Amino acid sequence: MIRRHPLAEQAADEILRRIGAGEWPVGQKLPGETTLAAQLGVGRSTVREAVRELAGRRVLESRQGAGVFVVGAQPVEDWDRVLRRAAITDVLEGRLAIETEAARLAAARRTATDLRALKRTLTQRARAAAESPDDEYVEADLAFHRAVITAAHNLVLAELFDSFVPRIRRAMLDMLKLDAGHARHRGDQAEHAAIVDAIRAQDPELAAGRSRSHLAGVRDDLPG
Repeated sequence: MIRRHPLAEQAADEILRRIGAGEWPVGQKLPGETTLAAQLGVGRSTVREAVRELAGRRVLESRQGAGVFVVGAQPVEDWDRVLRRAAITDVLEGRLAIETEAARLAAARRTATDLRALKRTLTQRARAAAESPDDEYVEADLAFHRAVITAAHNLVLAELFDSFVPRIRRAMLDMLKLDAGHARHRGDQAEHAAIVDAIRAQDPELAAGRSRSHLAGVRDDLPG
């Protein structure tokens, strides 16, 4: 019986395990929803979510009026799933690539509106770092970094950053559970202010360098 959270993801993993073990080979129809729910020890709605996930990964296929069939033994990984499983270091290195260039472009392209947004989010971040619980602080930090991305005026960089946000959020919360990480993140307001100063001064190389230095420092401070 599956007991761990989240149930739908665990149910999908169990279905995948049974497929890999040969219980349901490629081409075979899965048991009905009610039967499968009983076998897995979960509700029918959880089974439906698990089937949808595995259909998206090209392991299962729902055929109208016929049922659910196994169409692949190995899942095709999608971008979101890769990001969810990525190591914190991988995410930080991805952010280095995106945010360093974004800071460079922001320094060249920022507008008066962008500068106001940077100032506002920087202030909100400082307040959250001093007095807010971790989840609110993380949202304030993300809002600041999103303001830098916005100031770059590059749609592709914005979309790339937004695709990282769920994983960045989880990575930051994980890091803040460590005392060292907690102090490192909540105490780096000056580094963020320095990025804003470089953008305000319209110095692309300085802005890029400060963004790179900040994120590389976070990465290098990770344990192990």
